[in-house]
Amino acid sequence: MQHRRFNPRNIWKYVLSVVLVVIYCMPLYVMLNMAFKSMTDSSSRLSPPKELFWGNFAQLFQEGSIVRALINTLVITVFTVLIEVVLGCMAAYPLARHRSRFNKLINAVMMGVMMIPPLSILVGVYSTLVSLHATSTFWGMIIVSAAFGLPMPIYFFTKFITTIPRSLDEAAQIDGCNTLQVFFHVILPQMKPAIATIVILNGVGMWNEYGYALYILQKPSMYTLTLTISQYFSSGGANNLNGAAAAACIATLPMIIMYLFLQRYFIQGTVDSAVKG
Repeated sequence: MQHRRFNPRNIWKYVLSVVLVVIYCMPLYVMLNMAFKSMTDSSSRLSPPKELFWGNFAQLFQEGSIVRALINTLVITVFTVLIEVVLGCMAAYPLARHRSRFNKLINAVMMGVMMIPPLSILVGVYSTLVSLHATSTFWGMIIVSAAFGLPMPIYFFTKFITTIPRSLDEAAQIDGCNTLQVFFHVILPQMKPAIATIVILNGVGMWNEYGYALYILQKPSMYTLTLTISQYFSSGGANNLNGAAAAACIATLPMIIMYLFLQRYFIQGTVDSAVKG
């Protein structure tokens, strides 16, 4: 195997890469730094702690709010992403396999909905939830989040299914499979990379949801992680930055673990979509 020689003309690429890595890692470094410092530590946020202070994490678990928020966020995220994946797959299959003007119109509508900022129609959505008595309920939050999140999975899955040869459908139908059997036994197993990509992208988005959660989940016992972290900041200036950093560390950890388990499928799905699309 031949080793490529270092080209001095490409040194700017390495410098740019290092700068980008530092920029992306700096918030994480500050978060970890503040999480392991006590409130009495007045040193710079960039300077490492003289000794690791675990009191911020201990206080979080003693209060119990972070554990409750973690469970609430997990329940909302899991059910929201599950609805998006199941309905997205089932809607994408006929859209991908039956080319018609009506299906093209549906795809155009999906793209249009994706362009609408969710917070721009907050008043109408909230008034509807109030009339349905869906405020301060998990199901209200899940339905609204799934409705806003569905267009992207439908569009993404549709493009992915179009790359799967139709001959596989025809071979399964010759063997006696009906449409549902073709979908569940032939198409769905090949969609693992696409599903993993949507789980990560929409899961992270739902995990970090704040705008609608602030208005829908009004009871403190139903607060998610983002709402719980926001409680450490007050308008009067008495902010507990160390406690907020510790809570942010706990909130970030599940997403990192999920990505480590699904990164192989995530990378494969994004590459396939870029090449085949």
